[in-house]
Amino acid sequence: MNMLNSAKKFAIKNKDKIAAGVDKATDTIDKKTHGKYRDKLEKVDAATAKFAGKPKDMAPTVAEDATAAPGAEAAEATVDDAKPGAGPDVD
Repeated sequence: MNMLNSAKKFAIKNKDKIAAGVDKATDTIDKKTHGKYRDKLEKVDAATAKFAGKPKDMAPTVAEDATAAPGAEAAEATVDDAKPGAGPDVD
């Protein structure tokens, strides 16, 4: 048996694990690229979900928490957050 046939058998036996791994990887890529390639990553997620035999509406999508625009994390911080003790006065 050649290596290609072995790889095919392994993939068929582990469809769910492969789909979960690809989903995790695409979520990480989406977060690191700040959503720049989200449309392409969603296609990859859909293709692996189809391969795993999951219904179309159950296909995982790229992380929703990565929907912020590039640099949004930095915009959330305020000047008060940057200076220790410079926050609002609380009585």
